[in-house]
Amino acid sequence: MGYLFLIIGIIALLIGGESLVRGSVGIALRLKISSLVIGMTVVSFGTSAPELLVSLSSVLNGMDDVAIGAVIGSNISNLGLVLGITVLIFPIVVSKDTIKIDWPLMMVASLLFYFLSFDRLISSYEGVLFVCILLAFSIWLVLKSRKQGKKLYEEGVNQFVAKNAFYKDVIFLIIGVVGLYFGAEWLIKGVVIVGNEFNISQKFISVTVVAFGTSIPELVTSAVAAYRKETDISIGNLIGSNVFNILAILGVTAVFKPIAISDSIMEFDVYFLLGISLLVFPLMYFGRKINRIKGVVLLLFYSIYIYFTIMNEF
Repeated sequence: MGYLFLIIGIIALLIGGESLVRGSVGIALRLKISSLVIGMTVVSFGTSAPELLVSLSSVLNGMDDVAIGAVIGSNISNLGLVLGITVLIFPIVVSKDTIKIDWPLMMVASLLFYFLSFDRLISSYEGVLFVCILLAFSIWLVLKSRKQGKKLYEEGVNQFVAKNAFYKDVIFLIIGVVGLYFGAEWLIKGVVIVGNEFNISQKFISVTVVAFGTSIPELVTSAVAAYRKETDISIGNLIGSNVFNILAILGVTAVFKPIAISDSIMEFDVYFLLGISLLVFPLMYFGRKINRIKGVVLLLFYSIYIYFTIMNEF
């Protein structure tokens, strides 16, 4: 029964997130909001809404390990598993902005999380700091790279544009909200049941099953983008998702309630997070291309992480 709740919860979150974005984008376009603004707000927030709902729900229910585990596991999965699979489909040519702007921000966010977690707590003030950094970067990106940003985020918006009647946009929005709410509830319930039934930690379930489930949208988006040879969208989507996971999801969650961080995460998982974040830089920098051999390296790193995660648990 626990696995059933996990599966149904993940499916409901995916449907909810997709529906929320479609409905919100449709309504925003009717209000004559630019695609650049929609891409940086509605699409970015909507695609990360499943992780945010899971994080909020778990912390409010006293299961902080689920929130932190899902974010760290998802970030490792994005760079190791998702990016690895993506470049096996089609190698990615890396743009200068990805190396000069996107990667440094991701690294700063990861290091900031690491250093602020030494006291085993992400406080409300630190959550506000996370959110402010993300807002400042978003504003700077709009002002400095408007033409490039418009092209990039129009691609993000175009994924969800459909010529629907207004009532259909509203229906999508309602489905999204309901799906996210119940999806988060079912997922958390599944984590608790499976953990109790098999005597395994909630963190283990979060960094493996939950993290993989919430990384499915990034996997689909990146694989399709790679197949269409839209490589900037592919790698930008993954790095951007990692930044958003730390600064927005943990930030917003901590504003509502401080997040406790276990010794297990600080003594093991966080180092794999920093490791994969550092590893991806030379893979991007040398040759300015992530080919299939580098993809195998990323998949190998992810496999090692999962192996030691299982060994530590059992």
